[in-house]
Amino acid sequence: MSPRHRGAHRHPRRHRYQAFLVAVVVLAVIGAGVVLVNHLDIARASSPGADQRVGVIVDPSASVGPSAATIPSPSPSTSPLVATQPVIALNIPFPRSGPQTFHYATTTGPVLGTSGPIRHFRLAMESNIDVVSMTDFTAKVDEALGDPRSWIAGDKYRLQQVPSSSSYEFTVYLVTSNTTRHMCAPLPTNGFTSCRQGSHVVLNLDRYMTSVSGYRSAQVPLDTYRTYMINHEVGHALGHNHERCPAKGALAPVMQQQTLGLHGCVANAWPYVDGKQYDGPAGSY
Repeated sequence: MSPRHRGAHRHPRRHRYQAFLVAVVVLAVIGAGVVLVNHLDIARASSPGADQRVGVIVDPSASVGPSAATIPSPSPSTSPLVATQPVIALNIPFPRSGPQTFHYATTTGPVLGTSGPIRHFRLAMESNIDVVSMTDFTAKVDEALGDPRSWIAGDKYRLQQVPSSSSYEFTVYLVTSNTTRHMCAPLPTNGFTSCRQGSHVVLNLDRYMTSVSGYRSAQVPLDTYRTYMINHEVGHALGHNHERCPAKGALAPVMQQQTLGLHGCVANAWPYVDGKQYDGPAGSY
């Protein structure tokens, strides 16, 4: 066979070898791409700033525009689902007048305090109030009166909530503002303040839900105002009279009419401060 014919037979083999080399190179490139893509996916998943928008819920049916990529991630120390500010007032509908009929707590509460005779009280709510449950109202009154800074700190008496069928000394009512006019008369509450009239400790629902301007402007939590109004009005039932602000910048005595203004004092919900009964000069506003 001539050299020419031998070269012609070797030529297809050379092409097959070159094709094999090309295939190897292509496979190597594809493999490197897969490794690179996997590496990028791992890096993207582990990066705290990429596709890790904590607290952001994206609707899969919505188009993703430029703004979706610019939503900032919240600080790791702050959960977007947890309220960080106290409630100052509630902006929800509630009744301003009612039928002047009541339903009463049927439970017997714990004895609050450690010494002295037990003074029993009932709890009642006007029948059309549904923005506060009797369970929550009972818990709030027990919390306010059972605190070691409350009236029990003097060790003169203990307090206990009882059902309406039991003997009692006074009743704590939560009623609409218009009903306070009738229950507090002849005291001029104007449907704004709470009161104690005889054995009736009357808490105004308006104040229970929205506090007062002095507390709101000072950003005092609504729960603190509720504690104040309970301790103030029950204080009357326990024999305490009104007091005045002792000095500008001082704590307001709990028997100060804080609902009518702080008069330079600082809001205070407790009759005892640092283990001692905290009083101001006698007088009203």
